[in-house]
Amino acid sequence: MADTRKATDGPSVTTASAYDYTQLPDWDDDFYDEDGILAFAEALTAPENVTVSPSEEDLLNPASKQPHAERITALNDWRPVRQRRIPKVGPASSSKRSKTKKTSRRGRDETREGWTYSVVKYPLLFFVCGWIVFLGICYLLTRFYIYLYEQYVTWRGTRDRLRKNLRIQDSYEDWVKAAKSLDQHLGNDKWKIDDEGSYYDWKTLRTIVRQLRRLRAEAEEDEKDPGRRNGRDGNRSIDDLRATLETCVKNNFAGIENPRLYCETYYGTKNLLQTYVDETTESLKFLFSSAQLTQTDKRTLSKHLSANFGRTALCLSGGATFAYYHIGIVKALLDAGLIPNIITGTSGGALVAALLATRTDEELKKLLVPALAYRITACHDPFRVWFWRWWKYGARFDSVDWAKRCAWFCRGSLTFREAYERTGRILNVSCVPSDPHSPTILANYLTAPDCVIWSAVLASAAVPGILNPVVLMRKTSSGKLQPYSFGHKWKDGSLRTDIPLKSLNLHFNVNFSIVSQVNPHVSLWFFSSRGTVGRPVTHRRGRGWRGGFLGSAIEQFIKLDLNKWLKVLRHLELLPRPLGQDWSEVFLQRFSGTVTIWPKTKTSDFWHILSDPSMQRLAGMIRAGQLAAWPKLRFVSNRLAIEKVIEVAREETRSPEQPLPTPVPEAGRRLRSVLSEEDLEGLLEKARGNNGVVEVPPQLLSPAVERDQYFSRPLPQRQDSPSFTKRMSTLWGSLQNPTPRTSSESVRPSTKELNTSTTAEHSRRSSVMDELVRQSRVFFDDFADESEVASDLENHTHGETTDEEEGASEMDMVS
Repeated sequence: MADTRKATDGPSVTTASAYDYTQLPDWDDDFYDEDGILAFAEALTAPENVTVSPSEEDLLNPASKQPHAERITALNDWRPVRQRRIPKVGPASSSKRSKTKKTSRRGRDETREGWTYSVVKYPLLFFVCGWIVFLGICYLLTRFYIYLYEQYVTWRGTRDRLRKNLRIQDSYEDWVKAAKSLDQHLGNDKWKIDDEGSYYDWKTLRTIVRQLRRLRAEAEEDEKDPGRRNGRDGNRSIDDLRATLETCVKNNFAGIENPRLYCETYYGTKNLLQTYVDETTESLKFLFSSAQLTQTDKRTLSKHLSANFGRTALCLSGGATFAYYHIGIVKALLDAGLIPNIITGTSGGALVAALLATRTDEELKKLLVPALAYRITACHDPFRVWFWRWWKYGARFDSVDWAKRCAWFCRGSLTFREAYERTGRILNVSCVPSDPHSPTILANYLTAPDCVIWSAVLASAAVPGILNPVVLMRKTSSGKLQPYSFGHKWKDGSLRTDIPLKSLNLHFNVNFSIVSQVNPHVSLWFFSSRGTVGRPVTHRRGRGWRGGFLGSAIEQFIKLDLNKWLKVLRHLELLPRPLGQDWSEVFLQRFSGTVTIWPKTKTSDFWHILSDPSMQRLAGMIRAGQLAAWPKLRFVSNRLAIEKVIEVAREETRSPEQPLPTPVPEAGRRLRSVLSEEDLEGLLEKARGNNGVVEVPPQLLSPAVERDQYFSRPLPQRQDSPSFTKRMSTLWGSLQNPTPRTSSESVRPSTKELNTSTTAEHSRRSSVMDELVRQSRVFFDDFADESEVASDLENHTHGETTDEEEGASEMDMVS
């Protein structure tokens, strides 16, 4: 699916028009609403409406609490540098009270430590931290050894020249040609031709490909000849084709989505796997366009395949100004037509994700150029301004100023629902509450539909010490902004969930993720000893290890040991909480996905980590992002080739109003929705007043024309069964007064004999049996048959019905 002919490419970073900011869409429109910004500023200064439960220390020492505590407005949520106190009316001496600062620490009700914890905590902390520093130095030395081994042992001669040629290409078309030349020189083409492999079930895949070809050819012949559409001997080829596709169109079927299948070459994979993807795509297109299947069958099939195959999401990590590398990765996916509909971003990645989810493809092709740096002005304050702000308020940047500048990237005060309606893309932003024990939130059009996007982007970027926690804002029906979630404060999502894969799977059935990872503290530790997608190991022609087996083994050992000691710090709660934040998840959370893209950064990026990029620097970031994304496009395109056919079929076959499996009260009418408890009570009251006749309100009904388009066959006409009370009464009566039979009556009589037989006079039940029947009606009565119950009780009172007559009438109804 990736376009190698540049037919869908946007402007190149080397053209002169890419540096003209006047060519950007809406370059002179700030988009922010002044009233909304003022409402946001008021929400930041308002006291947070949170009810905090008393701790164990407060309950044990009630005298330590002041009876008239003054309200303190914290300048930040961790440990404020200074405190603003709201003055109260009182003696003058109260203003001279010493200002004590309470440190942020865990309470005994949280850790429940004893005296040994206090004694051993800091010595153990120093020992573990010292050992982690030693392991980190050893790891850096190991990586430096592997780098020298690859540079002077692996990459020499012609292969080194071809690799350099691969890295200087400016378009995906030229890059593919260079990658094929390098594969041919290294002998990777032989691996593609050979169907056998250890990373997938090649035998099953080859059988499926042959079967799909045969069944599709037979179904196409049946499509051309209307007389053969009913099949041969009652079996239709299209039904067999459908059954085969339902079997193989699943997530990672036969191991076809194993990344190892794309780690052996610079471009492409096994020819058998590529043939399977192409044949499956063609078979699906034929199936959804065939006239042999009804619209209902196509809708059911597309829904079933979508649930089994899953969906793909693009995840953009945080990383401060490193996040601008995401622009190059997004541009590479956009030019190839491989942007998934589900996008998530965290911290700096949330800004790029918001830009991607609020603009159309035509707008994005004009925006993802170096001239975009004209609009990136978040770090415009000089040193004397931001240092004084950090010293006074505990944060380098101003939240209100960032809200104004972020509004352009989010196209004003758009909400998550409005962005989804405009572009069809599902934006997800990960936010962390200021309380360390509260769960995180993945804001999207389902969980927070009315939440304003720019407020969620600010909350996801609120790193302690960089930006104070902010309040999420929601848009009311009148268009005004007000605090969301009771005015709670939120901050950077990278601290806990940089890549929220579990939440994406829960909400949108995502099981294939494209992760763009640019966090500087993570990229240093990423190392794949057997190669990555589109970057194979050239040592021993792909059968070796990076840096040799010894180098890879030492790297893995040190990294696993580092991970172990970091978990020790977290589980034993040895780490302090600087700035009031739990930092234990910064290294221990999951940072990768099915496909992980790591752009190659520069050392100078660390110096400019909190600086706005120039157009030339942004052009270098875009190019580095494209070079990192191009090797992954073949893998992504094979996945989305099948997924997009299924999603298009779902859109084309989705009915405007899904029918509900509700009963039909009258001929030609159906219930629009399930009746609530109040509706049922109202209908029963009317039934009691109308001698058992129930009249359904007209607003709950729809005409027969609307119902007939959903139901293909009429519902069978059945007689109403007697109520449960009447059946139980018959059973209890027969048990109480059994009629003895003679030997000639041992055979069970037929229904006709029961109808014509004469019955004896019914004897009255005892008071115990009547009480049992009356009590059972409370739990088992069929309320729709109230009139039947009343007549039944009247018959029991006057003794006009016998048990045999009731049994005969019941048998007639059943027959």
